[in-house]
Amino acid sequence: MQNGAIARRAALGLAAAAGLARAAAAQSWPARSIRLIVPFPPGGGVDLTARLLAEPLGRALGQSVVVENRGGAGGVIGVEALSHAAPDGYTLCLTGAGTITAGPHLRQLPYEPMALAHITRLVRMPFIVAVRSDLPATTLPEFLALARQGNLRYASGGAGTSQHLTGELFNQMAGVRIEHVPYRGTGPALNDLAAKVVDVYYGDPATLTLVNGGQARAMAVTSPGRWPLLPQTPAVSEAVPGYASENWYGLVAPAGTPEPILDTLSAQVLRVLADPEWKRRFDEAGLHPATMSRADYVAFLRDDSEVWARVVRAGNIRITD
Repeated sequence: MQNGAIARRAALGLAAAAGLARAAAAQSWPARSIRLIVPFPPGGGVDLTARLLAEPLGRALGQSVVVENRGGAGGVIGVEALSHAAPDGYTLCLTGAGTITAGPHLRQLPYEPMALAHITRLVRMPFIVAVRSDLPATTLPEFLALARQGNLRYASGGAGTSQHLTGELFNQMAGVRIEHVPYRGTGPALNDLAAKVVDVYYGDPATLTLVNGGQARAMAVTSPGRWPLLPQTPAVSEAVPGYASENWYGLVAPAGTPEPILDTLSAQVLRVLADPEWKRRFDEAGLHPATMSRADYVAFLRDDSEVWARVVRAGNIRITD
């Protein structure tokens, strides 16, 4: 009994010491550069969001924010790396539906999504239903008619990503069957759309480069109504009533990151994205700032998870890695 009591007191003492050490570290944070993981290759909207955010956030925190691309498995590899990082505020990661809210309904993930330290949603945006430049359909009704004939293929940045599920939702609600072709990220998918290897891509704002350059055509957007950046392009809902799917990216830290660090990150990110100049830059890129408090963000994630759970069940979708 005596030895057990001594052991318990020792354990409590070690826990208290560790807590004091974490508190001291949080007070001096940040004392060096911060790594920001992008769980996709360069060239997509997630990457663009990180690179737009890195400069003003680093300035606000007084340390550089270094972007690191770690693509693969629809973003899972990069988020898994984040989940194993030290919870000291020096490793952050961008996330989305595929890695946090939809992913758990599709596959066994190597991390627990809701156990991570979620900071805020960063941006939201519609998907662009982009088609190869020579597709023999120029209007949304013509596209639906062509899709109902079969033989069309749509690209995504990876199995289980929000692009994949947006395409699946389109198939379900429009009553078509466009075949899914997963890639390792937005960049490779965009390359094959431009090369006419695939017919359709549910793209993030990086797709605007191809559309504006004539290498692809914007057939529709997935927002509830028309999108100001493509005002002549119809919303899918104009032909498929009730259809809507908006993409979003968020910011996360490892589980166990001290609360003062999370609070500081949340406050500074919200301040950066509310700044008129930086808000303008994000808006012009098609990445619309949509921040929220930490508590509201967690509630949003739970609601989003329920939405995608229904889509996954209806489509009987399962990913085996």
